[in-house]
Amino acid sequence: MFLPINKKDMQKRNWANADFVLVTGDAYVDHPSFGASIISRVLENSGYKVCILAQPNYRDCEDFKKFGPPRLGFLITSGVVESMVNNYTVNKKPRKLDVYSPDIKFKRPDRATIVYANLARQAYKNIPIILGGIEASLRRLAHYDYWQDKIRRSILLDSKADLLVYGMGENSILEIAESLNTGLSISDITFVNGTVYKTKDVSYFEHIELPTFTELTTDKLNYAKSFKIQNENTEYLNSKILTEKYGDWYVVQNLPTPLLTCKELDAIYELPYEKNSHPSYKEIGEIKAALEIKNSITANRGCIGGCNFCALTYHQGRVVQARTEQSIISEAILLTKTPDFKGYISDVGGPTANFMDNMCSKQLKLGSCKDKSCISPLCKNLKITHQKYLSILRKLRNLPKIKKVFIRSGIRYDYLMLDKDKSFFKELVEHHVSGQLRVAPEHISKKVLSCMGKPNIEIYDQFVKDFKTLNKKLGKKQYIVPYLMSSHPSCDLNSSIELMQYLNKNNQYPEQVQDFYPTPSTLSTVMYYTKVNPLTMEKIYVPTGREKMMQRALMQYKNPKNYSLIKEALIKTDRLDLIGATKNYSRK
Repeated sequence: MFLPINKKDMQKRNWANADFVLVTGDAYVDHPSFGASIISRVLENSGYKVCILAQPNYRDCEDFKKFGPPRLGFLITSGVVESMVNNYTVNKKPRKLDVYSPDIKFKRPDRATIVYANLARQAYKNIPIILGGIEASLRRLAHYDYWQDKIRRSILLDSKADLLVYGMGENSILEIAESLNTGLSISDITFVNGTVYKTKDVSYFEHIELPTFTELTTDKLNYAKSFKIQNENTEYLNSKILTEKYGDWYVVQNLPTPLLTCKELDAIYELPYEKNSHPSYKEIGEIKAALEIKNSITANRGCIGGCNFCALTYHQGRVVQARTEQSIISEAILLTKTPDFKGYISDVGGPTANFMDNMCSKQLKLGSCKDKSCISPLCKNLKITHQKYLSILRKLRNLPKIKKVFIRSGIRYDYLMLDKDKSFFKELVEHHVSGQLRVAPEHISKKVLSCMGKPNIEIYDQFVKDFKTLNKKLGKKQYIVPYLMSSHPSCDLNSSIELMQYLNKNNQYPEQVQDFYPTPSTLSTVMYYTKVNPLTMEKIYVPTGREKMMQRALMQYKNPKNYSLIKEALIKTDRLDLIGATKNYSRK
């Protein structure tokens, strides 16, 4: 049964009021791929009454009154995706489609978390407002905002909310709910791990004081230094409380939440989700994002990959947590019993599908290393095995009613290549590729890849070679689709020309290219803004303006419309010897 979305639903349950109203910028999809669904079900499982206010009208506060005042508070999230990223392309142009809305039209405002929080405050002045989700998590402290090209304050201050939950948040929200339920005031809830609050007094607890907001906005290097400290304090076992001063006020980031146990993680994904979008959307249209994940299974969370342009470290952490085999198998069996199941599991994975176990015994005792990478460069303590994942996949594909089990979430090919046991690679190709396997080399230039936190291109080349060999042996025609990125910090025109030559040599032509998108709270975004690597304070080249257009054109070298930009890039880099050759590329 879906949670109430209106007063009529509340009456069916004999509810006079709700404990919490959860406000989300996404349509209501009751699937554990949606954070709002997880949090609402976790609270429901503990006996709290939760109503869902999905994509409310944000032009006034009337929708926020539809359930009456919630007894304990409003829970506010922008949705699965940061609202500015969802609403705008990297060129800051409005997107045409919203895959999280039933009619693909945009129903969430810019800076949705702030807008929703302010409307909730207008509706009921004294009801606690608690922020959560990816937008709140990544903007919990002062951060660079690409769309305004400036440092913005903590979203806790701009939203005028009472409390912010960062990270995945299941245990944090339960502790908050229990505290409110016992009569504690929201202003007194300053002790919950995984939360951010504001105060005027930080003298009574041990903490690291970050540069003040004034210091951050007057010197970019202060922002780089601040981010380095934040980056070193993302895990419970080896972090400190962080404080950030704004005039008379401090924003306080409490310690991250401890890792969930396997039992806790299993329990979260075994809650009674409908695994579908709310039936009220049927007359409007399907929610595209819901269709893509409907028959998928989340198997893990966290990532050791360390890609500098990814916010996962800041949100989920670097320690991989995986569900038990039995829990995953049980979910698959339930999937096979749904009326419209056709025999295909679309994905079994997480942020990185083939990180399916704890990768380092030291992490569980000491937390992740603050100054070392797990995989790029490779750490000698990294445990390299696919046996748990392979066992799960074998059991899944042998279940009755299962025709095929695909892997569509990211495969980290460099980790795969490190495994001396090639069983997983063979069975991946034989059983789990849906015609195309998407992987992310991102670039080919050594200096660019190093700045991205990605492995050298030689590893990718060997992976492609082995993939083709396996397909030939197995009599399959399957293809690799590489994700490539232009304009990342440290990428100059010479690096882009190098990539163009590589693509032409290997007869590859990317139809779509992702320009680097400076999203809040990633290491690469800090590089973009400060032009230094915050971990080393070394200067970094950052492409801007017309050069970004040239870099993109070089990657899409076969399009005749790009030839003038390519020629301009070649002249600028004194590569006149390539002008004739590149003109012929578009004729091939």
